[in-house]
Amino acid sequence: MLHLRAVCPIDRTDQVLAALKEHPGVAHVLLFRGAAVDPAGDVVEADLAREATDEVVDALCGLGIDRRGGVTLEQIDTALSDAADRAEEAAPGEGADAVVWEELIARTGEESRLNVTFLSFLTIACLLAGVGVVTNSPVTLVGAMVVGPEFGPLAAIAVGLVLRRGDLVRRAGLALAVGFPLAMLVTFGGAVVGSYTGLFDRDMVLAAHQADFVFEVGPFSLIVALLAGAAGMLSMTSAKSAALVGVFISVTTVPAAGYAAIAAVLGEWAICGMSVLQLGVNLVGIVVAAAAVLGLRNRRKRTRDLGRPLSHG
Repeated sequence: MLHLRAVCPIDRTDQVLAALKEHPGVAHVLLFRGAAVDPAGDVVEADLAREATDEVVDALCGLGIDRRGGVTLEQIDTALSDAADRAEEAAPGEGADAVVWEELIARTGEESRLNVTFLSFLTIACLLAGVGVVTNSPVTLVGAMVVGPEFGPLAAIAVGLVLRRGDLVRRAGLALAVGFPLAMLVTFGGAVVGSYTGLFDRDMVLAAHQADFVFEVGPFSLIVALLAGAAGMLSMTSAKSAALVGVFISVTTVPAAGYAAIAAVLGEWAICGMSVLQLGVNLVGIVVAAAAVLGLRNRRKRTRDLGRPLSHG
């Protein structure tokens, strides 16, 4: 279930209470009159079955609560209540199958920001991938896959394409367009230093047969990317975040970027080119599959724009 808190203008409180009480997927409605200071008004709280959340949020936004007050949602890990059980049973559909669109937009919007944290994680992941290539260590390559934060922007692009949210697509596209070249450039610099100091040489890298899968582009590269994109979007929309770890490990985006940087330092331009191609295939495949899954999640017709413009705060 999800916990909802709405800051309501006083003249809208009764309508908000009526909307919550009328929906069978709502439980534990609370009212705190005059509790809100800025903006001034009442505070209404309730617990929602996940599959009822979109309808309730729509109703509140239809009353202008998002503009004149505010609506927040929080995940409830445990709810011991007969009323909550009845609400989940009465709400149409299954909670695991429900897509909370505002939650998805907020999550992907946050994870697609171009900031120091995103760039740091992507750069560290690319450096780890470079070390994995040089040392012929699949374990290090897997570590680089897990550390890489690139699925967030890829998911945001898919959401933006399906919902026609150009702001999401632009923000996520910028994060990837800046992040990957920067991470590869830093890895290139580290590889130059390592090469000149004798940490590795050309023969050592080319003998790394266990890392060859990183740049070997073929039909399975696209198949894996499509499956990973589908699984990743299912994970995000069903709130089963644990499955994302498997998605991270299955795709070779970051390892391909790291291998491209190492190959460039060694002058192996064919391998460098194949690594960049592998990176592109994986990025495109993930977005296509994620968008396809999202489009098939029975998205109903909305009467208002989904989500407000993403803030820059």
